[in-house]
Amino acid sequence: MQELTRKLVHIIFGIGIAVMVLVLDHITATAILAIGLFSGIILVDLILRGYTLPVFSAIVNYVDRCDPLPGKGAFYFAVSALVCVILFPIAVVVPALVSLAVLDGIATIAGTRIGVTRIYNGKSAEGTVAGIFVTFLALLLFMPVFGALLAAIVAGVIEMFSPVDDNLIIPVGICILLTLIPALI
Repeated sequence: MQELTRKLVHIIFGIGIAVMVLVLDHITATAILAIGLFSGIILVDLILRGYTLPVFSAIVNYVDRCDPLPGKGAFYFAVSALVCVILFPIAVVVPALVSLAVLDGIATIAGTRIGVTRIYNGKSAEGTVAGIFVTFLALLLFMPVFGALLAAIVAGVIEMFSPVDDNLIIPVGICILLTLIPALI
């Protein structure tokens, strides 16, 4: 149950960040991401120093994995989102953030529920295929069919095999893909 909640929060906040980047101007979106990241670092530092913060500590304790760095996944997501917003055009950033939010969440949910064929690092083929399919459908809102399919597949491959945390690497990887092949968007 905790993993399901964690991944639902991941999907909702990830899509929320993508929508924010889509609707706000570049400077405002960058500022909000930077302020959010800085605030998150302060909150994590307080938790690591032993402080109990109303609401935030409860959320971290319920949703976060047992990790030495509280909120590591959210921190990595915010870092990659900020890097993408700074370095790439919004037309490629939004699909990249949607790819991470949807693929990572759906792959984990499906993989834990129906996954039997373990491929790499405990991840299942069934979870990856489900993540790719739902991500493809979500990306159709932002790009043509071939671009959505290729971006979803690339995100799925990165999520399955990357030795680096997928919250860091999927958005950057998809931004690079869509920048190198602009006909996809």
